[in-house]
Amino acid sequence: MKESSQGRRIGFILGPILFIAMLLLPVPEGMKPEAWKVAAITVLMAVWWITEAIPIPATSLLPIVLFPALGIMKSAQATIPYADHLIFLFMGGFFIAVTMERWNLHRRIAIHTIRLVGTSPSRMTLGFMLATGFLSMWISNTATAMMMVPIGLAVVMQATGLNSDQMRERVGGSSGEINFGKGLMLGIAYAASIGGVATIIGTPPNVIMVGMIAKLYGQTISFAEWMMYGVPLSAIMLGITWFLLTKVLFKTGNLELGGGAAIIEKELRDLGPMKKEEKYIVYVGLVVSLMWIFQALIVKYLGFKMIADATIGILGALAMFAIPSDFKKGEFLLNWKTAVKIPWDVILLFGGGLAIANGFAKTDLAVWIAQQLTLLDGLSMLSFVAIVVTMTIFLTEVTSNTATATLLIPIMGASAVALGVHPYATIVGAVVAASYAFMLPVATPPNAVIFGTGCVTIPQMAKAGVWLNIIGIILITGFTAYIMPALWGVELNTLPEWANVTATSVP
Repeated sequence: MKESSQGRRIGFILGPILFIAMLLLPVPEGMKPEAWKVAAITVLMAVWWITEAIPIPATSLLPIVLFPALGIMKSAQATIPYADHLIFLFMGGFFIAVTMERWNLHRRIAIHTIRLVGTSPSRMTLGFMLATGFLSMWISNTATAMMMVPIGLAVVMQATGLNSDQMRERVGGSSGEINFGKGLMLGIAYAASIGGVATIIGTPPNVIMVGMIAKLYGQTISFAEWMMYGVPLSAIMLGITWFLLTKVLFKTGNLELGGGAAIIEKELRDLGPMKKEEKYIVYVGLVVSLMWIFQALIVKYLGFKMIADATIGILGALAMFAIPSDFKKGEFLLNWKTAVKIPWDVILLFGGGLAIANGFAKTDLAVWIAQQLTLLDGLSMLSFVAIVVTMTIFLTEVTSNTATATLLIPIMGASAVALGVHPYATIVGAVVAASYAFMLPVATPPNAVIFGTGCVTIPQMAKAGVWLNIIGIILITGFTAYIMPALWGVELNTLPEWANVTATSVP
């Protein structure tokens, strides 16, 4: 805590010093004065984001003040990104997620998944990971982990016969019981991060990426297109992670779980029969998911040419507000008391990231950066993707994954221009890598939650995490370089015409 406070104090002072110093220095040759100011603001925000000198969402509001104050753009233009349609896509997803949580549907899905897979040690771990990964596709990684951990801890304590204090005392051991606890807890944390990559709304970096690509290039990545890439990638990574945790790193031998099945059955009994509210949420969720997946067909055959993913997300949210749970009492599936619990801080962070992207585009800063990256000449696309993924995976161990993605995306886009390759080659790999943080408790909230249980030490998490980082580098690089082009019909070794017009901001 002391080191964290010191880092915040250093960042609080360092950010403005660098910001003022850049404004006082001469503008680099070939760069517009407005672009240099955007660069200075970006450096200030980067330092404050990384050190959390002030709350991250508060830092995200700086463009609203500094862009007009420094003559970069008018206030009306500076605030447009904070109401981008993709922010409403994520807002709609958040509203649906908190409705699921209000009626405990997410818990029912998790318990049934675990029960279906089985109750041997490795199957139990797989069940928890599948449930966590699936839920993380739709609700926040942190909320998913927070929900799964108490259930997992109950199973671990029943299997080992140890309470939480005894678990902490024996966490350094390697018996089957202790290893089961380590593997299960780490499986929950890692599945929360891996599952979020599968959908656009599953993790903030994905939404930031889609929004920035739209701002910088006027290109749209649909919900269905991303799932074509994200779901197989997440499924393979989840399977590898399960195998590594249960069959290699934390073997349980011939351990039999005493009472594991009984705990799951008790959880189901406590939930009771499925309520009508849960059924309504399932119906709405299925309709929304199908509309996202088949949006292109809806546009083509039903004539709704102006709808987008955000339209569908907000439609689903409105349905939650409009479907009654008790019409006589005036109660509905979602009320505002529950709705206000969505993470507004993340929404502001999205807005800040999109505002920076808009600044890069409006001032030609992205173009200038691309012109300076001559050191990339001769570097192959595959080599660059591997370097970017490796750098991002280890960087995100100590920085916010959303802040990392926000800062890297414009630079990766400029790098693509310098290399003469498709921007997706550099951007997509970096964004996915930003969510693959497995080594340290500070890397992601799910990691921190698991570490707090006392079932895992930092060296044990780092040992498992470094292997997953290496596997993630190989898998993300391979998927981005070879699978994504086939799925999306793009040629990564060719710079598309639209990528040369990075100075045009798309409203």
